[in-house]
Amino acid sequence: MNASYLTAAHRNLKFGTKVAVTNKRNGKTVVVRINDRGPFIRGRVLDLSKAAASHIGMINSGTASICYRVVG
Repeated sequence: MNASYLTAAHRNLKFGTKVAVTNKRNGKTVVVRINDRGPFIRGRVLDLSKAAASHIGMINSGTASICYRVVG
């Protein structure tokens, strides 16, 4: 996974699926493309690239409560 792209990992969504991810704490949203499998930590749904995490303001925290929906 290239950390500079707006991408994410998900266990089941098809590669290439576009997903809007919103940080519940600050309301910031980013659209990412699924290009990997994971995350493999219980309780996590998506694993965002560093660029995507930066867009929604979760770099410092490392994790965030999010909402997501398929958009494409």
